[in-house]
Amino acid sequence: MNAHSDSGRNLTVAITGASGSIFGQRLLQALERDARVKHINFIASENSLRVLAEELQLSGRSELVAKLLGKPSAKVQQLAESDIGAGPASGSYPSDGMIILPCSMGTLAGIAHGLASNLIERAADVSLKERRPLILCIRETPFNKIHLRNMTFAADAGAVIFPVIPAFYNRPMDAAEMAQQFVCRVLAHIALPQPDAYVWKGEAHPSAATNH
Repeated sequence: MNAHSDSGRNLTVAITGASGSIFGQRLLQALERDARVKHINFIASENSLRVLAEELQLSGRSELVAKLLGKPSAKVQQLAESDIGAGPASGSYPSDGMIILPCSMGTLAGIAHGLASNLIERAADVSLKERRPLILCIRETPFNKIHLRNMTFAADAGAVIFPVIPAFYNRPMDAAEMAQQFVCRVLAHIALPQPDAYVWKGEAHPSAATNH
């Protein structure tokens, strides 16, 4: 982590046009309430707006952060995908990493090939060149060879490929709980363990595990 971590994490979060917008919403909510996180740069791709409207019934870009969180937030700054001059586009901007959830195959391709054609791709490119954490929560099945090659390119460059594959051993009651526990796994990966994370204790039967 960089020196900015001493006073709290500064993270970039992006939502793209893949299905699974509830996962991105839960990620943003978890980071907003985490006292260890000082600032969040949030970028919603143009294609994500349609998915958000279809899956979460959240329409439009205006006040999108408040809609996703259920309240306004001074911690979360919404940036336009077209704003290539925003802070996260520069390597000199203090950042502790970036998470794209969900990450479409189009966004993965742009990152894997260094296109930097919008702020999401550029911020991801900066994360890679500055050796900062970049987590790509890809969302697509089945994978074709282009998808697999792009995942390999991105991973070789330093990204973590973290497919949106929820766990079931904790017996989730609904999609919201599945999304929440997936987000806990993602945040644990960048040293932000969550208090409501389900922890498998290693017993022979899932019913013997405890929820902390």
